[in-house]
Amino acid sequence: MNTMQFIHSGWAYVVLLVLVLATFNALFKFFGNKEFSPSDFRISLFALITMHLQLLIGLILWFTKGYFDEMSVGEVMKNDAVRKLAVEHPTTMIIAVALVTIGYSKHKKKLVSKPKFKMLAIFYSIALALVLYMIPWNLWF
Repeated sequence: MNTMQFIHSGWAYVVLLVLVLATFNALFKFFGNKEFSPSDFRISLFALITMHLQLLIGLILWFTKGYFDEMSVGEVMKNDAVRKLAVEHPTTMIIAVALVTIGYSKHKKKLVSKPKFKMLAIFYSIALALVLYMIPWNLWF
């Protein structure tokens, strides 16, 4: 259990770094009217891959953590700290992963650079905001 928690927490730094890089890359190149290059494709793909790996690790951790084994759903919902880790964090992060996936899928259907960067910028920015909001900062530092 501690190993999985360590992997989830450590990989989160990689996910955050790559998501920030992909988001700012899309924003700068969208507003700078740059051409979409293979490196832009790789950066956005790597953000997608790291987010999905983090989701997989998080789901394994969530199912093995046993939040609802010791407490009823009502007790979990009344406890702010447990509710944030057991309900709010996973739900928000699943939404963030879905947004990255949607943004990545939509950008592939666009034929020219500006709309590609627009899709990535919109969906990755919202996902980044959700991730930053829901990171349990008190456990990180």
